Amino acid sequence: MKIIRKIAILGLASLASLTQFQVLADDDNGNKAYEIDETTFSCINDMSRVRGFFVDNLDKSALDKTLSVANKGTGEYPAGSVVQLVPTEVMVKHPKGTSPATNDWEFFELAVSPQGSKFTARGFTEVKNRFGGNCLDCHKKAKPEFDLICETGHGCDPIPITKEMIAVTQKTDPRCGVMPTLNDKEKVILKQLKAAFGG
Repeated sequence: MKIIRKIAILGLASLASLTQFQVLADDDNGNKAYEIDETTFSCINDMSRVRGFFVDNLDKSALDKTLSVANKGTGEYPAGSVVQLVPTEVMVKHPKGTSPATNDWEFFELAVSPQGSKFTARGFTEVKNRFGGNCLDCHKKAKPEFDLICETGHGCDPIPITKEMIAVTQKTDPRCGVMPTLNDKEKVILKQLKAAFGG
């Protein structure tokens, strides 16, 4: 039986997107994993931007290690790492041995609103994204040196939205509070996104 040890992280202005985490005691296989709930994820723009995506770490003291790997572009991310390209999709790195099939990454699909985040799917090997594709099936195509992280040239299949669309979804994350001012091109892109995905 698992015993849950709750660890609250308070006063982290730079980590506002990650308000708390819980660490599970050893499971039946002797592994540990972070327990994550819907309050764990909030405004994507409170995370650290690296190129076109965002990173954070559930453990404040390990954020520099996450940023080091992200900025380098290769290497294995430390446990607790959080990677997001768009507000509705998240990857979290659990401690070594949690899920060998996914190199310890857990995938999350979220519904986001001004009220926060709601899980629509989460897990290791079976999570499907909003396009109907299996997250692991895409991410496992990344070359080994990229630790399942997909960027251009990493070996993953292309996603069916443009860089401009990605930028608009990041800018208009409804969890971030006041809606930013959009230029005419961004307004057109936002309408296209809403027409394609609802909202």
